[in-house]
Amino acid sequence: MSGRVVHFEIPFDDGDRARRFYAEAFGWQVEQMPEMSYTLVATGPIGDQGPSEPGYINGGMVAREGSPSSGPVVTLDVESIDKALTRIDELGGTVLVPKQSVGHLGFTAYISDCEGNVIGLWETVPHG
Repeated sequence: MSGRVVHFEIPFDDGDRARRFYAEAFGWQVEQMPEMSYTLVATGPIGDQGPSEPGYINGGMVAREGSPSSGPVVTLDVESIDKALTRIDELGGTVLVPKQSVGHLGFTAYISDCEGNVIGLWETVPHG
């Protein structure tokens, strides 16, 4: 399990207001994806494979009622969500949203840690 922070999500009550705020306050690029009820966020320059410079993380925004948390969520990279969920359970965490496919890209899940914080998990599907 690598445990690297690879993504973040910010919940919102008003999507247009939130997208405008972050774009204007921080210069983030926001791309609304209505078919997924999601907004992609680029916090720096991006290429076809994601960030084109080291040192920053991209994320997303989602309606608060569709989020597992009322506050921001960091997402950690794991080799296997199935193994991570087993280990998290052994350590006193709780699965909030079980493993879900994200198209051909990978899988996601959400857990609550032993302190009640919501954490996202990400498993990349190997390409090759």
